[in-house]
Amino acid sequence: MADKHILKNGMVILGEQMAEVGSATFEFMIPAGASRMEQGCCGACNVISDWIFRGAGDRDSRELSDAIDGLGLQRFSAVGSGYITIGSALEAGSLSEALDLYADIVREPMLKDEQFDAAKQLAVDNVMSLDDDPRQKVMIKLREQFYPSPLGRSTAGDVDELKALTAEKSRELIEENFNFSETIFSIAGKYEFDSVVKQVKELFENGRHKRPRPLQIVQREREYLHIHNDGAQVHIGLMTGTVKPTDEDYYNARVAVSILSGGMSGRLFTEVREKRGLCYAIGAGYHTLKDAAGIMCYAGTTPDKGQETVDVIIREFNKLSEGITDKELQRAKVGLKSSLVMQSESSGYLAGANGSDYHILGRVRSIEEIKSKVEQTSVDSVTDFLRRNKFDKFTAVTIGPESIKLEA
Repeated sequence: MADKHILKNGMVILGEQMAEVGSATFEFMIPAGASRMEQGCCGACNVISDWIFRGAGDRDSRELSDAIDGLGLQRFSAVGSGYITIGSALEAGSLSEALDLYADIVREPMLKDEQFDAAKQLAVDNVMSLDDDPRQKVMIKLREQFYPSPLGRSTAGDVDELKALTAEKSRELIEENFNFSETIFSIAGKYEFDSVVKQVKELFENGRHKRPRPLQIVQREREYLHIHNDGAQVHIGLMTGTVKPTDEDYYNARVAVSILSGGMSGRLFTEVREKRGLCYAIGAGYHTLKDAAGIMCYAGTTPDKGQETVDVIIREFNKLSEGITDKELQRAKVGLKSSLVMQSESSGYLAGANGSDYHILGRVRSIEEIKSKVEQTSVDSVTDFLRRNKFDKFTAVTIGPESIKLEA
């Protein structure tokens, strides 16, 4: 069972002890993700997640980098729809010093003007580099088209809005969104929970505490978007809605997606790539935010095969409701449980999964609970779910020389 403590200001502390390791991974989930940024500031969260590491507390940028390296921290950061996540993997004996260091980064970043332009330029370069990575770009645009605004806002950013971003505005965004009452701290590996709670309490309980600010969610028409590119390939992103993790059919949905795209024996790979030779790459996966969820699919092919590829993919989605076999079900269960077991051996995975669980579900699921829920699914339960949840609406984004027609 995961450890949990909630500070008086609302900050949540989660922990998952791993007896056989000598390391730990921790992360801070700070409510300053892409959907939290003001209109016209798309991508500011990427600038912020870099800028706060360019000097904090009484250390300038070089001194902070030296301190991080001196503790042997394997630093990481990520930007999601709701949160900026920053953290480190480390040898367990360095945990207390690392927490002090990260407290300075979160509470007292220097935010010097002379460091801002470098952080902003990196964010601009990252967006522009997506032109060289159309597979990633098409999926970012797909989420943007599929999810309500601002939930689907690009986590990479918009070049024009980034170029217009100022240091002053970024400081305002930090002051507004670095709210400890909504922050989740998650740790996994070797640690002593009471000591962690005591230290985090001393560092953060008296920090920024604000009433959570609700997002103004606006439903949007899920239109087809085509981005013209004269290359020899077409990159296809398709997405259709499904149940959220809070729904009783969540595990039926996960098994259905695994049957559709669970490796080389999945239906998409078999039908679209192997039997018909329509594409060189294809895959689908479940994707969720707190307030919405969908099944995302990517296919890479040539322009002359783009339309047929889309048609066959949608046909395979719809054929699922006609029935699945027990062999497919068992293969999907084994794949899901095997992946879960392997991931659960990583402190980084557990820290992230526990934080995500708490954000979405308000609690942390155990590995045993997830395995049990997967095992409880049946041919009848998955088929019944699919018949009650038809894939009748698809959002599509393509990048290539020719567009496609989306009829389903």
